[in-house]
Amino acid sequence: MTDILKPDVRPANPRFSSGPCTKRPGWTPEFLNDNLLGRSHRAKPAKARIQYAIDLTRELLNVPDDYRIGIVPASDTGAVEMALWSMLGERGVDMLAWESFGAGWVTDVVKQLKLDDVRVLDADYGKLPDLGQVDWTRDVVFTWNGTTSGVRVPNADWIDADREGLSICDATSAAFAQELDFAKLDVTTFSWQKVLGGEGAHGVIILSPRAVERLENYAPDRPLPKIFRLTKGGKLIEGIFEAATINTPSLMVIEDAIDAMEWAKTLGDNGLQKRADANFNLLNAWVEATDWVANLAEVPETRSNTSVCLKIVDPEITALDADTQAKFAKAIATRLDQEGVAFDIGAYRDAPAGLRIWAGSTVETADLEALTHWLDFAFAAEKAAL
Repeated sequence: MTDILKPDVRPANPRFSSGPCTKRPGWTPEFLNDNLLGRSHRAKPAKARIQYAIDLTRELLNVPDDYRIGIVPASDTGAVEMALWSMLGERGVDMLAWESFGAGWVTDVVKQLKLDDVRVLDADYGKLPDLGQVDWTRDVVFTWNGTTSGVRVPNADWIDADREGLSICDATSAAFAQELDFAKLDVTTFSWQKVLGGEGAHGVIILSPRAVERLENYAPDRPLPKIFRLTKGGKLIEGIFEAATINTPSLMVIEDAIDAMEWAKTLGDNGLQKRADANFNLLNAWVEATDWVANLAEVPETRSNTSVCLKIVDPEITALDADTQAKFAKAIATRLDQEGVAFDIGAYRDAPAGLRIWAGSTVETADLEALTHWLDFAFAAEKAAL
């Protein structure tokens, strides 16, 4: 152990959590506008700021003018559940799952909604299901980027432009950092806490005209809690998409999201995506040059540029039993946490043993470069301690 030297350079910001993610570079609480704190969210100035957050979202994501954007309760989870409970059941549904959250949506549809006609197309961690098996006469629910597996769909080419069903996309760790083809997406959800480094508890839902048509022409035979209701009297509740939120939002969180999006605008066209791509390329180059670690995502085109999931492939470690391998990976994450150089980089609790490093747009590439040296140090130190 005495021969294993610690790196000289430390990440300036050790926050590599995959949610909530680190704030934008240079962020301080002073950037928040406190003039509206303590005001009603129904007041004209507050509604104007909520609408501004919606407008910035449309601008940065290039959302078509005829798509609705709403801020809803309960983070991305609430936004997805709102779509599932309000829209599914009109026809059969294909559920795609290749990681924890996709599997969770399967559980909700099968065991809670108890729909009769459900097909599950799943795959192990590190892989995608066969996208060619999707039936677009049916509704389709999928995650664009599997946050807990680091596996994403490579593009939207597999989505039928002339689909009969709806495409319902959980895009929470993809939005802003990956190219979303809204012509292929009918429901898109995400939260600010991922790529923008915003706070939790608020979700965003984006509806295509086809999704609105479904809402206004199909009434599911089940009770809907207030926070799931998008229609009244068979018509879309337009206020939800015009800054009149379902329940009370945090005006502080709204200001924080606005701050992040205004920063994003200063980066130029596709600036957030370019930063995430640069971060992933740095990490991937290190992985390719390092013999003890590999990407969990097997196919290069499906590797996430935000939630980078890694597995330990050193032969001496993989020869150990599964519990010991898991403890070894956790020990690496714990050591780096205690050193103050990397917080929250352990694999998700349901995922295979390994590491998960957020490489999204608010992370600085220099911090990831410094982290790679500490990863090598921690691996060597833990292996020597076996």
